Amino acid sequence: MADTTQPRRSSFTQPKPKALRPFNSSEVKILLLENINETAVKAFMKEGYQVETFTKALGGNELIEKIRDAHVIGIRSKTKLTKEVLDHAKNLLVIGCFCIGTNQVDLQAAAKSGIAVFNSPFSNSRSVAELVIGEVITLARQLGDRNIEMHQGVWNKVSKNCYEIRGKILGIVGYGHIGAQLSVLAESMGMTVYFYDVLQIMPLGTAKQTESLEELLSIADFVTLHVPELEETKNMIGEREIMGYMKKGAFLLNNARGTVVQIPALVKGLSSGHLAGAAIDVYPKEPAANGPHFSDYPDLLACQNLILTPHIGGSTEEAQRMIGIEVSTALVKFINEGTSIGAVNFPEIDLRAIREDDADTVRVLYIHQNIPGVLRAINEIFADHNVEKQYSDSKGDIAYVMADISKVTLDQLNILYDAITATPANIKTRVLY
Repeated sequence: MADTTQPRRSSFTQPKPKALRPFNSSEVKILLLENINETAVKAFMKEGYQVETFTKALGGNELIEKIRDAHVIGIRSKTKLTKEVLDHAKNLLVIGCFCIGTNQVDLQAAAKSGIAVFNSPFSNSRSVAELVIGEVITLARQLGDRNIEMHQGVWNKVSKNCYEIRGKILGIVGYGHIGAQLSVLAESMGMTVYFYDVLQIMPLGTAKQTESLEELLSIADFVTLHVPELEETKNMIGEREIMGYMKKGAFLLNNARGTVVQIPALVKGLSSGHLAGAAIDVYPKEPAANGPHFSDYPDLLACQNLILTPHIGGSTEEAQRMIGIEVSTALVKFINEGTSIGAVNFPEIDLRAIREDDADTVRVLYIHQNIPGVLRAINEIFADHNVEKQYSDSKGDIAYVMADISKVTLDQLNILYDAITATPANIKTRVLY
């Protein structure tokens, strides 16, 4: 809509300010926690926003105090944005999760407060796929155990139960962006790829889709999990799947979500020798900070040929840079233009930007309860003005209207704003101009 030095925008939410005036970019307060990548910091500073950064997660009263005046908060996986925390964030417009997951945010509470939530579902796909390839080779050659032995001064040169991965079957559970990239990498190394997904998906290369999870488990030498955390995927892999369907001597890798694999069943599979090894990057319960805090799974720590990593699947410089760019871009577009494409808890709508020469055009962003009669009421308010463009959509209990209205004077803008915010269904209203 405008250049980044003096943007042509006003953005005000309830409670209404004493006077409508241009919303200077320097008034936008950004709070970034958990060492968000510098690419995001630079993107926000380029817009002229106020940016406050922390290298760690915040919680309790400290988080509540910091979020109180923020318009935007950026987090990774450790900061918990509960309903209680969000209730204190009176100015908050949008949340950026600089990671794949969003289960650290109460999405419903955010939506009901008119707060959009964005994440980065794709930017670390390559990093995770490459980690899996490394883990497959490491497990097949028992490199983890040999490394530990060498650090202990033990020379143990063996070839028994050590294998090449060429010619082995890789079973991928979840053939999304990570699974598909992994499929290509594995085939290039001579592996045969099968995958299971709840959707019918066009495979890449010579990969084949199985009709059931059980079929996949029964044929794979390596089973790798790449599914989101849903009710359907919680405890997806337990004793029945490991001991009953997976081949004896197979390997299990979980770089998806900690709740997908039942840890006691995994321990039984490893300690009994049914599984030849495993790699785990995610856990049902993870420490909130770095340090000597990983103590909840003593039985797991005792297992052999087991790679344990601290949720680092997407932790590469390349992935974090791309995540910083992807999420910050979405947040800037939401702040500056109201665009909600990619929001995980919100109706996804967009309109082309207002041109610089449309000096008397305003954009109304109306977040409201999804109840009958609202569009009729809002269009009656717009009736005396020329609506250039309008888009409305809903998601669950929340609906979102974006409308560009031309030939609006400042006095008329005051009247429009008062009328819109007075509607019973109003959750949050902004006007950009």
